[in-house]
Amino acid sequence: MTEHTDPLFSALRLGAITLPNRIVMAPLTRARARQPGDVPTEMNARYYAQRAGTGLIIAEATQVSPQGKGYAFTPGIHSAEQVEGWHKVTSAVHQAGGRIHLQLWHVGRISRPELQPNGELPVAPSAIRPEGAQTFISAESGMLDVLEPRALETDEIPGVVEQFRMGAENAKQAGFDGVEIHSANGYLLDQFIRTSSNQRTDEYGGSIENRLRFPLMVVDAVASVWGPERTGIRVSPTGSFNAMRDDDPVATYGAFAERLEDTGIAYIEVVEDSFQGNHAEGRPEAVIEAIRSRFTRVYIANGAYTADEARRRIEAGLCDLVSFGRPMISNPDLPQRFLAGAALNDWDSNTFYGGDEHGYTDYPTLAEAVGVHGGGDNH
Repeated sequence: MTEHTDPLFSALRLGAITLPNRIVMAPLTRARARQPGDVPTEMNARYYAQRAGTGLIIAEATQVSPQGKGYAFTPGIHSAEQVEGWHKVTSAVHQAGGRIHLQLWHVGRISRPELQPNGELPVAPSAIRPEGAQTFISAESGMLDVLEPRALETDEIPGVVEQFRMGAENAKQAGFDGVEIHSANGYLLDQFIRTSSNQRTDEYGGSIENRLRFPLMVVDAVASVWGPERTGIRVSPTGSFNAMRDDDPVATYGAFAERLEDTGIAYIEVVEDSFQGNHAEGRPEAVIEAIRSRFTRVYIANGAYTADEARRRIEAGLCDLVSFGRPMISNPDLPQRFLAGAALNDWDSNTFYGGDEHGYTDYPTLAEAVGVHGGGDNH
């Protein structure tokens, strides 16, 4: 298959930018902002620049405020030092010919007091502890259970919206091409949307309209900074990671897609299976259709895709782009490998989170693998 006939290698207009291919680097937490102050470094810049051949890089989840932090060594976008660190990353990606968005993140209840300002309790829509959810607070801590959070007061919510707006402003200062709002995987915006985590009785809880109110306020605030054409959002309608569930994801996310259509934002990225990998049950086609039929701009599919499944679903009109996670970690040149039909490096899950260059910037490209090993070896 040539570049001209391969659906993964046709160009696509995504809001204000044109992507040369349909392969997206999914936002991937790697916990390698090792510098004090959660500041990205030259090592992070090398990692992202290595992957600049993808149509779009969506950089890892990045906390919009100290309150938004849930894991040790994750980067922020709320200090001048962090902005400068991210500027190194965007400069390196642009120099390598790539395009990069930043994912704006507030973890909500998936945190611990050790990670919060003044040792305070993490915040959430409701004071419900997510059973089985864990985090880590240092390199030595191991995984620790999260505690029961504190419910946000009604009058605090505009202040959290402002945290996202300021994160968007800072991302602009750092030289990104756009931003993605993290509304997935059991973090704060997702906690407001879904019935298992939101039991509020004010205007932010109860009906679908009320549960969508806060996330849509965030979308409006972020789009006011970037313009809707450089703004996207990530959702996980059926994901169970971090003890999440919704009583009626078709109704909830159909309504959300309709409201997002009205905002004019450029794309929705949809996690089509659980973080733990329920893709064996098939993709949630009813939810996908509910979103796809109401949101007319770009749909990015995510969730344990192979290159062939990505091609098939793009050709069938079920998605426009596909974001890849673990294969992108271990294959910095993933587009070239897909185009050549080449074997992929295996990933090492032991090096996903924390650590140094090992398992981060040292996976070989196809050219390097052939040069070093004579071909065929996996990393």
